[in-house]
Amino acid sequence: MLLTPSKGENLPTAYGGAIVVGYAKVVKENVYMRCTHCGAVYDASPRRFFCEKCGGILEVVVEPPKQVVFRGRGVWRYHSLLPLNTSEPVTLNEGNTPLLEIKRIAENISFKGKLYAKYEGANPTGSFKDRGMTVAVTLAREIGVRHAIAASTGNTASSAAAYTARAGIKLTLVLPRGKVALGKLGQSILHGADIVEIEGSFDDALKAVIKASTISTSVYPLNSFNAWRLEGQKTIAFEIWEEIGVPDWVVVPVGNGGNIAAIWKGFKELREAGLIDSLPRMAGVQASGAAPLATAFERGLDKPEFVEKPETIATAIRIGKPINWAKAMKAVRESNGVFVKVTDEEILAAQHMLARLEGIGAEPAGAASIAGLKKLVEEGVIERGETVVVVVTGHALKDPDSMMRAPCRRKVASTVDEAVRMVVGGE
Repeated sequence: MLLTPSKGENLPTAYGGAIVVGYAKVVKENVYMRCTHCGAVYDASPRRFFCEKCGGILEVVVEPPKQVVFRGRGVWRYHSLLPLNTSEPVTLNEGNTPLLEIKRIAENISFKGKLYAKYEGANPTGSFKDRGMTVAVTLAREIGVRHAIAASTGNTASSAAAYTARAGIKLTLVLPRGKVALGKLGQSILHGADIVEIEGSFDDALKAVIKASTISTSVYPLNSFNAWRLEGQKTIAFEIWEEIGVPDWVVVPVGNGGNIAAIWKGFKELREAGLIDSLPRMAGVQASGAAPLATAFERGLDKPEFVEKPETIATAIRIGKPINWAKAMKAVRESNGVFVKVTDEEILAAQHMLARLEGIGAEPAGAASIAGLKKLVEEGVIERGETVVVVVTGHALKDPDSMMRAPCRRKVASTVDEAVRMVVGGE
């Protein structure tokens, strides 16, 4: 089952290869597009998202340049491995996020190897989505887009709102009503996005965006079915490699499936460019109430069994029909990796552990990677002496309600002297 146009369906201009004014200049010559499902190859087009032969989702292919040069900092440091020609990207200095060794958590779970957290909450709007948005919105601006759209569980919304504001592009968001964390909704409102709240799930919101971008070229989608966006997210792999080399494992929370696929793509491109010889294994972590990919992996299925009403406290990965499922499953299989499920209770425990042992504030979805790591170590899938990077995808401030669930000793003092007694006495 694909959340894409079906084979043989009439595909309007938004899916075709129509040359957009200026596009030949912004897309590099060594770039083309390929279907993840059937392998069909297409010329690169900013407005081509799905395969005209089978309806499958496309990927951007960047052939290794003759010379790879890294300059500057952040996502655009890796310009030579990105698909766009631009000297003035739409940027908020995203990327260059901390890679922190988390020794206390390693000790807590009896892990003897090297354990690192790639803290994507340090991006400008507080999540990894900024890496993709700088590329997607730069492309949108270069081809003359005036109106962008996106469906979101929250992080895509806040990131798209900030970057389109910086680019001077109108943005309309389609959000599942009542299911977006307060911090993310607030960011989207602050940056001036128009918001359509739909009764239903994120998957319903995404259907609306796909349909709108299918029938009209007046709106440009910024969701991850737009393969150009994922090109920015692959830079997570580049930064990990530059700092510690190639780890044995990279553990990633999985919702719509784009990020784990992008990171895997990044490592493969480093190898194709002759910069590395080995590749990591990829572990995808899903919440048990929204785990179509992990369930399919457990059952040995080639395709996921979609979840109609996904539920989890980790709102960023509360997705039952991941649009990038084929890319995510390919990343795990090619890397000899795994998918794993974790409960909401395990996610919250990991969130608290990450905050209180390492000082790293993560929203629940961001902490899911820690919960998944713990389970995989306990099950012996990840050996205790290996080198592992867990990707912490979003900042704690994204979801203030989840932070308030953490256990805390709170008291009220009626006088200064009483407050002093409570502090000094400790009881």
